[in-house]
Amino acid sequence: MTTGRPEALPGGSRLDPTPAGASPESRAGTGGGHTREVALRIVLPLVGGALVGLSLPPLLPWPLGIIGAGLVVAALSGRSWKGRLAVGFLAGIGQFSVALTWALQFNSAGYVALVILESLILGVGAALVPAAGALRVPAAAGAFTLAEWVRQSWPFGGLPLGSAALGQIGGPLQFTARLGGPLIVVLALVLAGGALAELVTGPRRATAMSWLIGVAALSGAGAVAAPAIPASAHDRLRVAIVQGGGIRGLTELQVPPSHVLQAALQETSKITGRPQLILWPEDVVSMGATPFPGSAVEHELAAIARRYHATFIAGVTEDVGATRFRNEVVAFSPEGDVVATYEKVHRVPFGEYVPWRSFFSHLANLKDVPRDAIPGTGSGMVATPAGRFGVLISYEVFFAERGRSGVRAGGEVILVPTNTSSYSSNQAPAQEIAASRLQALEEGRYVVQAAPTGYSAVITPSGVVIRRSPLSSPDVIEATVTKISGTTPYADAGDLPILIGSAALLALGWMTAVGRRRERPGTEPPRPAAEA
Repeated sequence: MTTGRPEALPGGSRLDPTPAGASPESRAGTGGGHTREVALRIVLPLVGGALVGLSLPPLLPWPLGIIGAGLVVAALSGRSWKGRLAVGFLAGIGQFSVALTWALQFNSAGYVALVILESLILGVGAALVPAAGALRVPAAAGAFTLAEWVRQSWPFGGLPLGSAALGQIGGPLQFTARLGGPLIVVLALVLAGGALAELVTGPRRATAMSWLIGVAALSGAGAVAAPAIPASAHDRLRVAIVQGGGIRGLTELQVPPSHVLQAALQETSKITGRPQLILWPEDVVSMGATPFPGSAVEHELAAIARRYHATFIAGVTEDVGATRFRNEVVAFSPEGDVVATYEKVHRVPFGEYVPWRSFFSHLANLKDVPRDAIPGTGSGMVATPAGRFGVLISYEVFFAERGRSGVRAGGEVILVPTNTSSYSSNQAPAQEIAASRLQALEEGRYVVQAAPTGYSAVITPSGVVIRRSPLSSPDVIEATVTKISGTTPYADAGDLPILIGSAALLALGWMTAVGRRRERPGTEPPRPAAEA
């Protein structure tokens, strides 16, 4: 759709439905059309954004995301910068009001503020897109990719949940992640959607087809960019994932920590094979003020490792003073010794810590977050007798750089101990599975995920879920995965090439738009009445 201030073109144009030379009276008669156009300007980006949101798990299929992106790019055409800002903001309202509905159960005012903030970031990105020009669509892809980078980085460390990239898992664009992580997935999504919109409505169909071919080439290159899977039996790893099951709730009163631990112990006793690695979820062991080292619980977990003669990794939390706590995983050797620990680096804002606590305490009741998690450091790689693992604790799975950090440090398999039992619906757990699949693709690694009430899963380096538990039910998943040591292009290069490429696309888009404006001929002076 082309909107904005009509251009005075001979004989009228699709930018101005009123024929050139029409009288003011005839133009005044188009009030109904103007109202419909204004309504369309509002509806088009809202629907486009909503389609992107609906494409995210667990809702509707990935093609909706491409269609939605196309509608948003089409709505930008011909608009002033304020109009483009509005388009991006409305698209964000459509996307995030759908993709972040899980936040409603925690705080409705927080949900509204979150949706508005994320939408404003998309709005600023849209305002940067040139309104016209031969490279308008690639420029839009670059601008929205840069906006996504900002969104995943700011504020409070960013919020990757609700990302359009998660909606492309299962589709052909997912393979671009091996080349450039989630950012290149967003770039490919907007470029593909904009090209399709141009094929339907625009004058540059041949150029649009070349963009689609380029996106297909990126997907094909990504599909073959995974590191080779070693064939040696030495590189095979038998794993057992323990999901205790039980009720889902927000507080310790709803889900007593002792029940979570006992459920995990009970399910662990049902392991039938001879695993080399046993993985428990995040926060299964909640120590409170009791130190974990030397505790009865530590001795009990060490006994499990000895019983199965397996490396045993479990999530442990313990309070540190009156205002802080640790959230970490502890790895036991087959002999029952603690051989490694890893403390969560990316904490959940307003879930595991409260930024600017003194300020926000005046705006909300913070009793559910009385302590702040101590931020961890390090790569996330945990070296154990069973192998070297890149560990992503829960929320960290949404951050591409955390998986890349562990793999570059030598991680051969990615482990995701998580706790999604506080979510009443399956939306956040389903998006987390999509994020784990994206990590598998980005790093070319098997991903093993464990959650106390689901989803627990085993995912191949191609992003395929080969085993997944049901929600709430107890389960033990026993499977064999392969330890891999190669790297993908994204693991080697990270986000920087995509950020530079996105900025270049945006700059080229503006160069062609400015050049087109300078080359446009001026309007001819009025002819004398005798010549008319």
